[in-house]
Amino acid sequence: MTLSQSLRAMGVVGAGGAGFPTAVKADSKVEYLLANGAECEPLLHKDYELMKNFPAPIIEGMKAMRASTEARTALFGIKDKNKAAVDAIEPLATAAGIGMTYLGDFYPSGDEYELVYTATGRLIPAGGIPLHVGCVVNNVETFYNVQEAVEGRAVTRKFVSINGAVRRPSSFWVAVGTPFKELIEMAGGMTVDDAGLFVSGLMMGTLSFDWNQPVTKTTGGLIVLPADHMLVERRARPKEAKAHIGKSACDQCSYCTEFCPRYLLGYDVQPHKVMRTLGFTLAGADNWNQWGQLCCACGLCTLYACPEDLFPKEACDQAKTDLRAAGIKFVQEKPVKVHPMKEYRRVPLAQLRQRLNVERYEAPTPFTAKEPEPEKVRILTLQHAGKPATVIVKVGEKVKRGQSVARMNEGELGADVHSSIDGTVTAATAEFVEISR
Repeated sequence: MTLSQSLRAMGVVGAGGAGFPTAVKADSKVEYLLANGAECEPLLHKDYELMKNFPAPIIEGMKAMRASTEARTALFGIKDKNKAAVDAIEPLATAAGIGMTYLGDFYPSGDEYELVYTATGRLIPAGGIPLHVGCVVNNVETFYNVQEAVEGRAVTRKFVSINGAVRRPSSFWVAVGTPFKELIEMAGGMTVDDAGLFVSGLMMGTLSFDWNQPVTKTTGGLIVLPADHMLVERRARPKEAKAHIGKSACDQCSYCTEFCPRYLLGYDVQPHKVMRTLGFTLAGADNWNQWGQLCCACGLCTLYACPEDLFPKEACDQAKTDLRAAGIKFVQEKPVKVHPMKEYRRVPLAQLRQRLNVERYEAPTPFTAKEPEPEKVRILTLQHAGKPATVIVKVGEKVKRGQSVARMNEGELGADVHSSIDGTVTAATAEFVEISR
């Protein structure tokens, strides 16, 4: 069995957020293999703890992917401020012939376009992917899971960190499908009576008030903030309200564009022009704009740059949705050329935390070997880019941890899904499989 076949069968997908099936990347032939250990979401420290405590499997996973992709050069992207993680990774990487790419403590240094440019000096074509410049990029936890697959173990656990308004900020392994409330309990419970949960980050994550929402293969962790915190209130507003305030208040100062990391790399992303389209009437319905189509959704424009607290990132999100529905693809009208002010407009993470009013929640999230033991898990059939896996178990059937409960059909983009505990199937639908101990 090839590495690609093993990764598909063991359910390995990008653990950093997008969930792209790693088997597809393993089939590529590239010049560069890059490990993304940047982790620049405020208050999230799960990759740091993973690199510090489990460096060997990460490096072994890189070695397996390097052999599969025949990459001539392998580089490990990591922030030089994370000394304990650097000290754990660097000796093993050096021994394996993997170079180190040290990153500053800026946001968003983990964006693929940014990392590829920093590590290789190459600019991904507008609208392209790292493969177009001979690169494959994987999150560090993905490489850990690659090595697990090599050893015959399916993805049944997720490494998460819990921070914010909790009594014991921490990082730990958790069974896929575990409800969020059990993660909060592992962190000692909340320090506030009412809260919102930011899933996988304050900037690029989602806001949830559902304590029973299940952990997936792409859940990076939880940030718990009081319900009356500015970030919770802003994120909870309906999109119509966000568009309305932008239509009435945007004065076209262009700060959102001037701080946009993609714009500074030379791509034609201009959120201030996207904001103009909020004022279009039906008479202007054909005036499509593409200035938001390469937006990486980092959120800097909305949560840092805009002096009026408007929502340019959300306007770009809507522009991307509308253009995709209309079948209009991005066209870069000028060559991609790095902006001369790029290095001088980087946003330090400490400064971003202050702007977000979360500095008081910044705390270490030390690894604990103890894991939650959920009585019931809900395992989604779509935890990856592509199509949902097809359920192959029935209600009443007994399953073992690591057993496949949903599989991809031949030729479909995706990865198999497995039981994360020993138990009995208590529900099976096209969307999820529920298993009780």
